[in-house]
Amino acid sequence: MEIRILGPVEVWTDGQLIDAGAARQRAVLAALAVDVGRPVRAESLVDRVWGDSPPPRVRHNLHVYLARIRRVLTAAGAPDALVRRSGGYLLDLPPETVDGQHFDALRRRADDLADDDPERAELLRRAMALWRGEPLAGVPGEWAARIRQDWHRRHIDTVVQWARGPLRRGEPDAVIDPLTRLADDHPLDEPVAAALLRALAAAGRGAQALAYYARLRERLADALGADPSAELRQLHQAILRGEVAVPEPRAEAATTPGAAGPVARPTPAHPVPAQLPSDVRGFAGREAELVRLDALRANAEAHPGAVPVAVLSGLAGVGKTALAVHWAHRVVKSFPDGQLYANLEGYSPSGVVRSAEQVVRGFLAALGVSPRELPFDPQEQTALYRSLLAGRRMLVLLDNARDAAQVRPLLPGSAHCLVLVTSRDRLTGLVATEGAEPLVLDLLTAGDAAALLHARIGVRAERERAALGELVGLCDRLPLALVVVAARAVVRPQLSLAELGAQLRTDGGLDGLDAGDPASSVRTALSWSYRLLTGSTARLFRLVGGSTDLTISTAAGASLAGVERRQVRAAFAELADAHLVLERGPDRYGMHDLLRAFAAELSGEQDRTGDRAEARGRLFDHYLHSAHAAAVLLHPHWDPIALPPAVTGVRPEKISDHDEAAAWFTREREVLIALVERCAASGFERHAWQLAWSLTIFLDRRGGWHDQLAVQRTALVAARRGGDPAGQAHAHRSLARAQARLGQLDEAPGQLQRALELFRALDDPANQGHTCLDLAEMADRQGRRAEVVQHAEAALTLYRTAGHRYGQAMALNAIGWYRAQLGEHDAAIEACRQGLALLREFDDRQGEAPTWDTLGYAQHRAGRPAEAVVSYRHAVELYREFRDRYYEADTLGHLAEAQAEAGDPAGAARSWGAALRLLDDLGHPDAERIRARLTDNDGP
Repeated sequence: MEIRILGPVEVWTDGQLIDAGAARQRAVLAALAVDVGRPVRAESLVDRVWGDSPPPRVRHNLHVYLARIRRVLTAAGAPDALVRRSGGYLLDLPPETVDGQHFDALRRRADDLADDDPERAELLRRAMALWRGEPLAGVPGEWAARIRQDWHRRHIDTVVQWARGPLRRGEPDAVIDPLTRLADDHPLDEPVAAALLRALAAAGRGAQALAYYARLRERLADALGADPSAELRQLHQAILRGEVAVPEPRAEAATTPGAAGPVARPTPAHPVPAQLPSDVRGFAGREAELVRLDALRANAEAHPGAVPVAVLSGLAGVGKTALAVHWAHRVVKSFPDGQLYANLEGYSPSGVVRSAEQVVRGFLAALGVSPRELPFDPQEQTALYRSLLAGRRMLVLLDNARDAAQVRPLLPGSAHCLVLVTSRDRLTGLVATEGAEPLVLDLLTAGDAAALLHARIGVRAERERAALGELVGLCDRLPLALVVVAARAVVRPQLSLAELGAQLRTDGGLDGLDAGDPASSVRTALSWSYRLLTGSTARLFRLVGGSTDLTISTAAGASLAGVERRQVRAAFAELADAHLVLERGPDRYGMHDLLRAFAAELSGEQDRTGDRAEARGRLFDHYLHSAHAAAVLLHPHWDPIALPPAVTGVRPEKISDHDEAAAWFTREREVLIALVERCAASGFERHAWQLAWSLTIFLDRRGGWHDQLAVQRTALVAARRGGDPAGQAHAHRSLARAQARLGQLDEAPGQLQRALELFRALDDPANQGHTCLDLAEMADRQGRRAEVVQHAEAALTLYRTAGHRYGQAMALNAIGWYRAQLGEHDAAIEACRQGLALLREFDDRQGEAPTWDTLGYAQHRAGRPAEAVVSYRHAVELYREFRDRYYEADTLGHLAEAQAEAGDPAGAARSWGAALRLLDDLGHPDAERIRARLTDNDGP
């Protein structure tokens, strides 16, 4: 058994993950695990898990969680591990059972050895391998934050200590990747920076080292108002003078600990996207095309001018993507600033083509642009994209383009970049106007086709050359058909290649073996593979291809097919073995366009009328009901909307708490956004707006305001088309909130007024109250102070009419905030205290956060900064617990001001620094205000 705390808190036994319960239960387990083998007093457990604000029945809650933890440990094979002792509760397990304790033990053993002892390097490497990300991930509170900070320091020290070994052995490339990741996570840590600078210089990457130093110096000045340390300045001078030794390269390529291949070349000065799909296994042929692509790159380097563009075109399944990806991997070192990749879905069976605007936003995110930094205008986004690529050596691979118009906005302006485009169309417009190099792919030669089969099948191909040649002919030398046949040969090793060829001929029929029609050969090969599927797996194949063009999870597949999840998991495994689905990630599957078209064709032939529509409806229901349940968990007191019952066979996700809901939305974000459009286009108007509603709170908290605008606009059109006033009202309101976040304050009030009119017509006082609170916030942002309290008090009246006590608490908080701004401090404090009393009825810690913040604001303005500090700290802890990062940063700024006025300048500086880190990470413009405050000589 193993308890893991150097990452999410998890329990493992025999390689299987055991459900450790909800977030608070995992926090209790973590509080015991950090002291494994030592008793922990109950009071200490309460303090670690609940901090200064435990609930009224905290001892009862603790005992419930301890009992559940005993059941978890029993399931993991340790029934007697948790015992009660006079000194408290004891996790009676060997220390190495807990990865954090194992990490410390390995470090202690390494510290006892000399720096050049090979065993020391191995012990440090093993300690690093235990690290899985943020320690105690998801565990809230100040205690967890302190423990987390301690482990971060130890992890940093471990990586820096380990890096010294490879550097001494002349292997700097081995340490650059882990040191770069560490520097990205801790951008102001000078020991990490020094180690990375030495590694870059030793690897002969002086320019990168100097660029990184310049970036570091700027960060230190902005964040701390300080220069780099003397050690860093001396190292910088040594790099400038070329005095850092560059060792001879070793015979074997250095690798990162735990990695399987050579370390990629990083550029620490800015994000280095590496988005290429995996290289193609068993790639064969295309020598002439590879030579032409090499010549294009060499000519562009020798004679820089316009950005070089190559267009690979050809029929479906001819291997355009395989060639592009393979060549890109061959030349990746020529593009040290990164590689961008996008599937433009130009020939998706749904007819929904990815817009250039969507792709640009994705590229900008990969280049480090936060959602808040995105310009609203698409042309400005494209201009920013081109500005970021200016002067960089980057490769841009645009796969499956529909036409030249889709590609043009994605072309960089820098001649140092290279663009590779694949399409079934020749894109003559790009050739004519952008001077693109056209490469038209034909079928493979017989020799290259045989080489591809040989690479995939192995030594059997060498023994059965005649049969191999026959398979090449039956597949008509089309790469997709060859790959499918090779997969069948691999999964059925008991059959000879001759027998496989005979089956292909028999199953395909004479009409399917027309050598003049490559598409027929594809259908033959796929039919042959399909007919060997079990019945339930064949049905799933037809439904996936015939019902959706999205990547879906096993859970969604179960609803799509209307069967148990375990059946679908086995069916997807069978399809993946046959290369009839593509594994897009853990437990996620999609299809190549030709596979999807073949599956849809089969569905039309074999399934009764309406099967595909019913399956699509089940899929839409699955995501709608799952997303709605997750949204309510993100904000338990958010008024749910009324969903129609899910149709028979739908099995929505079982999501138990806030953390699971956030993780599910993160995994499914792109699918859900796409589904809003798919639902609207398929006549499922109600699903479209309700799915958009379910996304609102997640996208708002994660800063996905551009996506929010897109889905709510689609939702509004769908609700209008469906004649659904409730859907229109919700879409107007959500549109306004996204516009406000993006600073579009001219448009947002009109959206809210229209929402209010619709909610009045629906006689819905609660949602009228919600909208009035939004109008109050909007008026406050626009400086229309006379309207602010009017809207907030109107909301309170509406909530009282509706008997909506939670809404009353929110309105009282708003009234408190706005009255405090008007200088009515006593009235503001009283409103906040009334609001907190109401919120305690609901045990709503999440809702308490803004009210504590408002109370602190009123106390501070009333000249009571010490009281304000206490209130602000309550708010910060709650925002942190629920991962509301923007409002955590906002309240930290308020806390800093109160601390400064209360005579605690050091505390104020810490709070402003924490706020700055959060706002920088979010890319929020408020960061500049905090940064100015930190560097102001008159400030704290």
